[in-house]
Amino acid sequence: MPTLILLRHGQSEWNQQNLFTGWYDCDLTDIGIKEALNAGKLLNEAGLIPDVTYSSLQKRAIKTAELVNQSLDKKIPIHKNWRLNERHYGDLTGLNKSDAKIKFGEEKIQEWRRGYNTPPPPISPENHFNPNDDDTYMNVPKESIPLSECLADVVDRLIPYWDSDISADLKSGKKVLIAAHGNSLRALCKHLDKIENKEIVKLNIPTGMPFIYELDNELNPKIKKPVLERAIDPETARIQAESVKKQTH
Repeated sequence: MPTLILLRHGQSEWNQQNLFTGWYDCDLTDIGIKEALNAGKLLNEAGLIPDVTYSSLQKRAIKTAELVNQSLDKKIPIHKNWRLNERHYGDLTGLNKSDAKIKFGEEKIQEWRRGYNTPPPPISPENHFNPNDDDTYMNVPKESIPLSECLADVVDRLIPYWDSDISADLKSGKKVLIAAHGNSLRALCKHLDKIENKEIVKLNIPTGMPFIYELDNELNPKIKKPVLERAIDPETARIQAESVKKQTH
């Protein structure tokens, strides 16, 4: 039975500072390191040891995957791909979420932050935190690197990689861990659970909490239920998700 484990990276430095992060490559905090190690502990206790891990090209996701390996005392291979990157927040990158709400208005920030088809303003060359020319992306076609993204854009860039690489490992019977980001995981949850556009805006993914999908041979969830109920610890996940929801306040 194919088993998929989704894990949002541990708390990052910009999570802690309540900044729009997107493609900016910040590191984990000490809390984030503990969250990643604890995620490995939870997986070990549940007997869910991944055979292979996929992560984005961003250090907070890669380090989370490495810390899970450390916690499990396993050398699980980690495949890294830009298609699992966090959503690109355009020119909001580097802005404090509370300050942005004052500058643009709460309604507009919520539209950009949670609207399925509404990207923020494109990032400008003058933005000091513009990540687009980072050497990390030297092998990514220039035309594929976004200036800004809505969640629909993340779905469009992620699903081809799901279809081409991740699905093959699942269908071969491997337990697959994806260590990624709030929005890339929301995009995948939308695809797997066939969540409507107007409903996906309500989903918040907490850091450091493993979510488990038991899939059939066609890689559809065997049991239909809300995403937060798929967490190893659903009650803690619900509390943490509420905290994510309030980040602009």
